[in-house]
Amino acid sequence: MVTDAAQILVASNRGPVSYSPDGKGGLDARRGGGGLVSGLSAIGSDAQSLWVCAALGEGDREAVRRGVSEPGVRMLDIDPAIHSDAYNGIANSVLWFVHHMLYQTPLEPVFDREFRRQWGAYRAYNRAFAEALAADAAQGAAVLVQDYHLALVPGMLRQMRPDLRIGHFTHTPWAPPDYFGLLPDDVAEELLRGMLGADRLGFLTRRWADAFAACCERVTGGTGTTAIGVHGLGADADFLRERAHRPDVAEQMAQLREQVGEGRRTIVRVDRTELSKNIVRGLLAYQELLETRPEWRERVVHIALAYPSRQDLAVYREYTAEVSRIAAEINERYGTAGWTPVVVHVKDDFARSLAAYRLADVALVNPIRDGMNLVAKEVPVVSDAGCALVLSREAGAHWDLGEEAITVNPYDVTGTAEALHAALTMPDGERAERTKRLSAAATSLPPRRWFLDQLEALRA
Repeated sequence: MVTDAAQILVASNRGPVSYSPDGKGGLDARRGGGGLVSGLSAIGSDAQSLWVCAALGEGDREAVRRGVSEPGVRMLDIDPAIHSDAYNGIANSVLWFVHHMLYQTPLEPVFDREFRRQWGAYRAYNRAFAEALAADAAQGAAVLVQDYHLALVPGMLRQMRPDLRIGHFTHTPWAPPDYFGLLPDDVAEELLRGMLGADRLGFLTRRWADAFAACCERVTGGTGTTAIGVHGLGADADFLRERAHRPDVAEQMAQLREQVGEGRRTIVRVDRTELSKNIVRGLLAYQELLETRPEWRERVVHIALAYPSRQDLAVYREYTAEVSRIAAEINERYGTAGWTPVVVHVKDDFARSLAAYRLADVALVNPIRDGMNLVAKEVPVVSDAGCALVLSREAGAHWDLGEEAITVNPYDVTGTAEALHAALTMPDGERAERTKRLSAAATSLPPRRWFLDQLEALRA
């Protein structure tokens, strides 16, 4: 162990900072955001904390080689081929698909020799993290491991450092036993036993926690001495409200208003073009609304902020192309000289997202399956005039927001179209009151409290 060993450690695939060449032989550092960044800041700068993460690009790797780092961050330069196999081959192409139940099972998955080779890389990737944590942790330190990328770390770290207090938090859904059973039996057991190396496991909703426990009951005989907790991450109200009223957001609002046109209602969605987000069926539901409720033609615009995700995987590129194709088809079929039914933006722009939140009359959040979905929680917080929320029952956020949302089955396009109509015709007073209650529920466990609750429970 190092002499300045850390008392609180966080481990995640992506860290709080990334590096890129500045064009002058140096490196620019870009700080990230999100719940973990906010949460870790809550413990104070004198808490002897360390964030262990992976170098994700050539800029990050160059920073590691030069010894460039941010205080409290250790970046691991893991072989790019191992990272690719672990991250793209296993985490995003297998574990993500299992937990979000995305496979077309007549054709996939296929667990062959290539899968076994990639599983070996996933194991090696997890071991690199475990070794780094073991080396940098003080005696009895608290270690909080994040997500499905690092599911084996708790068990590995337990063998190396039995003195540590180890937690793991899953930010995705957890598959029910029958679907989890798609994995090869030995891999399923290795995955569960890896997580059960933790003292405590955290999930976003009771539903996901119960699904994990049910998988353990079937595969390992139970969860043993590992405690399980639920921490439903909420929106950061103070940050969002302040950020949503800066000049760059006002500029984006003006642009969006011009694209929408005077006096029209807006249906807003803000998503990555992630397979689980169900953007295609959302567009088809909007198309059905225009077809079956012609009174909405020229009176409503669907603002779809669909930011490309994981474009290094062919299936994601194809899905992104399908989103663009259907949006163009709707505009061609129903659009007029003065009305564009669907306004699509694909360049990730946080200010534009906040502008859309503020303008939304209706927010459409219809994932096939989602661990939480913070968009559903963020829109009510910053909405200017109140916003009706059309929400999939398969989103983790439905656990907190379902009473005030209009619930939809994400596969039911006709039902979603009817829900959009109900949301658009909701009386202004009811919409405003629902938005207040949605906002209160959405902010009940802000990021700092979410992180500290886990830390306190782990130390207990």
